[in-house]
Amino acid sequence: MGEGGLRHGPLGRHAVHLCIDMQILFRDTEWHTPWLERVLPMVERLATAWPERTIFTRFIPASRPEAAKGTWRRYWQRWRSLTLEALPPGQIELLPPLARLVPPAELLDKPGYSPWFDTALEARLAARGTDTLVVSGAETDICVLAAVLGAVDRGYRVVVPVDALCSSSDAMHDALLGLYHSRYGQQVETASTEEILAAWRD
Repeated sequence: MGEGGLRHGPLGRHAVHLCIDMQILFRDTEWHTPWLERVLPMVERLATAWPERTIFTRFIPASRPEAAKGTWRRYWQRWRSLTLEALPPGQIELLPPLARLVPPAELLDKPGYSPWFDTALEARLAARGTDTLVVSGAETDICVLAAVLGAVDRGYRVVVPVDALCSSSDAMHDALLGLYHSRYGQQVETASTEEILAAWRD
């Protein structure tokens, strides 16, 4: 396994913090992610340091299973209690310490795991001249993974704050960090929130 750290130097003004799905949905429902509140202070530190350079994604469930396509229909049949028509109001919102940062932080709603599919993310990043993404949030092995791999394919420098990620599975979280080190060493850097903030310069 390769070493972590910011091997390619400090972060500059064209870096953006892409925070994935830190929502009430993953705190108060069947999709409860045990680490969510544990990593929230680190995510909040990143977002508070550069709120105007932060984009928060929200995973938006299907309105009902019948509105979904392909295997997503089967997925939402399994999770019918978490469709928009079944959820209590407010469940898709960001956790309150993060919601208070919008604006100047931005929201980006997505219908699936990836923030790159059927969203305006690429256009927003291009408008900012973005060259680096700091990707935090939930879950390490699902939506964060989709965000990271999409960013790699598009040529962004990707920085993953290891203490600002959470998953329902300790084993898969650890496996993904190992994957980044061993297979994506040229494209993905892993570091602590403290290291990232110390290296993020205007």
